[in-house]
Amino acid sequence: MRSHLIRRFAIGITSLWLTSTSAEAQALLDPPFGLRWGDTPEKLIDWASRHSLDVNILLPGDQPALRILKISPKTGNLPGTAAQSVEGRFHSGRLFEVTVNYRDPATSADEMEARFNKLKKALTAEYGALTANRQDRAVKDQFATRSLSFHREPVKGLFLLLAYSEIEDQVRHRREATFSLLYRNDNLRQDLEKLLVPAKPLSGGGGGDK
Repeated sequence: MRSHLIRRFAIGITSLWLTSTSAEAQALLDPPFGLRWGDTPEKLIDWASRHSLDVNILLPGDQPALRILKISPKTGNLPGTAAQSVEGRFHSGRLFEVTVNYRDPATSADEMEARFNKLKKALTAEYGALTANRQDRAVKDQFATRSLSFHREPVKGLFLLLAYSEIEDQVRHRREATFSLLYRNDNLRQDLEKLLVPAKPLSGGGGGDK
């Protein structure tokens, strides 16, 4: 009896620890700019309005539940950042993905790569080691492209992705690089998609009245 109680107590403590860890990880991966998962588009629009930023809204015709908001300044970077734009994706009016884009045509590709590596180092310090994804390089029509990405998923369905892209004009000897940081809550997206699935009608138990 005593060993049974001890085992139940240990299971309860483990379950409590796992629940706490999951909640902390989810909070750890809240999107940037004071946003929260499940926010409405109005919150991002209000933020853009306060800083006099441009707002572009895309409503994909083949995905009526999806709304994409892209926020960017007329010149320069987003307030308090080195990023050029931010894009929010909303399913059924609720935020499930945020992408922060870093692009500066006036900055060399070497400097942009250095900024990418600096951000990667900061993300590793904050969230833990990032896992490398595919790294690709290709040459076509005298244009060389290179891309690499890393991700972190502390909780299944909740992750961030850091991606770098570079293109080189081998004729004119010009290189341009950009990178993006994506925050995504697939758990919320899947829950919202389930709400749109029509309920199956209950099958009748027998024949109608004669």
